Amino acid sequence: MDTARRELSDQIDQATQRLLDRARIITEPDLRAPSLLPGWTRARVLAHVALGADAMRDLLTGVRTGRDRPGPASAETHASGLDRSVGQRPEQLMAAVADSAMALRTVTRQLPDDRWQVPVRVPGLTPFPAAELLVRRLVEVELHHCDLGAGYGPADWPAVFAGLDLPEPMRSWRENRLGYPAEPQPPLTPPRPPAPWNPGRPLPGSWIGKR
Repeated sequence: MDTARRELSDQIDQATQRLLDRARIITEPDLRAPSLLPGWTRARVLAHVALGADAMRDLLTGVRTGRDRPGPASAETHASGLDRSVGQRPEQLMAAVADSAMALRTVTRQLPDDRWQVPVRVPGLTPFPAAELLVRRLVEVELHHCDLGAGYGPADWPAVFAGLDLPEPMRSWRENRLGYPAEPQPPLTPPRPPAPWNPGRPLPGSWIGKR
């Protein structure tokens, strides 16, 4: 991994850690409450983040092997997957977010340098280099963290993300979040104690553990 991509991968790790740290302590009732995305609960937002990592992992696996892998699911299939995921218990949902993110991270860190310019094909989009998936994942994690409406907003974005030169429509997506409230709406109930994302196994110092 060259320096620029490694730095971007590190930013994704840090954004994922922040998301998981916050999501793990949201109580069951608040997970089922509306998020800041119209018609979406907080649980649905988190399930979407997990499925997004799975889709990107499949794309990068295809890039690595030279074989086409299924890209993001159709809107109907994606919605069906979300419907199944949102009914999971909180610890199962957190495990899905963490496990899918770690699987994506593993494929990302193992992809040879000469494969990052291979075009990937996503339905409805013009093919783009695999390297752009890193930017897309960072945007996905940071923006959907805000969408939870759980006390993380644009003011909490690292300066490097807030000032990142994004192509459209990602630039507009980021701008749309600037009007989000700074505090949870409505206020969250007292948080439950943090729990390991993978019960039964010792939790490392952080989600990413040792490098």
